[in-house]
Amino acid sequence: MKIRKINSSDASQFLQMLLQLDQETTNMMYEPTERPREVEYVQAMIEQHQNSQSLILVAEDASNIVGFLTAERGCFLRIRHSAYIVTGILKQYQGLGLGSKFFDYLEEWAKNNNLSRLELTVMKHNESAIHLYQKKGFEIEGVKRRSLKVTEGYIDEYYMAKLL
Repeated sequence: MKIRKINSSDASQFLQMLLQLDQETTNMMYEPTERPREVEYVQAMIEQHQNSQSLILVAEDASNIVGFLTAERGCFLRIRHSAYIVTGILKQYQGLGLGSKFFDYLEEWAKNNNLSRLELTVMKHNESAIHLYQKKGFEIEGVKRRSLKVTEGYIDEYYMAKLL
């Protein structure tokens, strides 16, 4: 498995991985029918992240993208020191250490880019993700009650952050 920064030529394969992830889990934001399916949309998103000095990482096996991590850096001076994190890994590739590798790369990138705060939200019942984030030094800062409405009803999320 290889972790690397995304590039524009990955847009089609990245989109396919995201669409598969939407089908596999309810722990992500998008319902299976909500995600835009145009490769051009994904290419624009990749370029926007690159232009804003944000980060998109992908994990790939021999031939496919199997996971991702985004770190969207704050765009205003008062929050430029922070980044909001989103990550997802296809079910078949979970438990292989990719999440830890993503967060190791992320922390190095954050330090090299003068960030001092990494933050994310996670559904309260997503124990494996919470365990990973805590293992990587994230702490729960609060609860976002009734944050999401999923098939099983309203879901609370934890606000989590790591100070560097």
